[in-house]
Amino acid sequence: MTDAPQVLLTHHLKKLRLPTFLSEHDKLARQCAAEGKDHVQYLLRLCELELIERERRMIERRIKAAKFPATKSLDSFDFKAIPSLNKMLVMELARCEFVTRRENIIALGPSGTGKTHAALGLGLAACQKGMRVRFVTAAALVHELIEAVDERRLQRLQKQLAAQDLLIIDELGFVPLSKTGAELLFEVISQRYERGSIIITSNLPFDEWTETFGTERLTGAILDRLTHHVHILEMNGESFRLRESRKSKTNN
Repeated sequence: MTDAPQVLLTHHLKKLRLPTFLSEHDKLARQCAAEGKDHVQYLLRLCELELIERERRMIERRIKAAKFPATKSLDSFDFKAIPSLNKMLVMELARCEFVTRRENIIALGPSGTGKTHAALGLGLAACQKGMRVRFVTAAALVHELIEAVDERRLQRLQKQLAAQDLLIIDELGFVPLSKTGAELLFEVISQRYERGSIIITSNLPFDEWTETFGTERLTGAILDRLTHHVHILEMNGESFRLRESRKSKTNN
């Protein structure tokens, strides 16, 4: 009989979906009793723990849904290696107010200069602020769009992409796009114009984007939408991977 209240409490907490209450209430009760805390202070601490854990799980879900190839923060970015990059601007962007303002970011520079790392770091910061983020390479996104056309689910995919607070398109320019692929990517960018933020990384300067999109007219239309409200990150420098390779050979 004495176990009945505990059994009922466990049942109710599971039903209410309060896992932290369930796992911590007993231990915290003993702790608060030892410290002379009253029931209000006890409940306050328990609620704080539940909220902290709930936020942690929410961030984990956002990160998983973003489909990052790796989880990288700006704390591990070597700004000294890329002197052309405006560190103050990047750290300001990490506050993610640009997402709220529906502005874009374009990171330009040769391969290996940390463009993807910077994009991942900004994407992670957005997830931590409760924003919906999706990461994808330009080639993979175009492939996904063409596949959706073939399977007659393009509209559904477009809605999913449009629902993201921040869409990160990595490695634009590494692979030339087909006419259909370029037009489908243009449509995604157009649908987000002044409705949602985009981060794009590219190894090509703007005047060479025609090589990717095929025509000057389509390239101009894309750049017109992307650069209306944009922050440009100039990331010119030596490849991180090349520098590490040289260090390794020197050490050996």
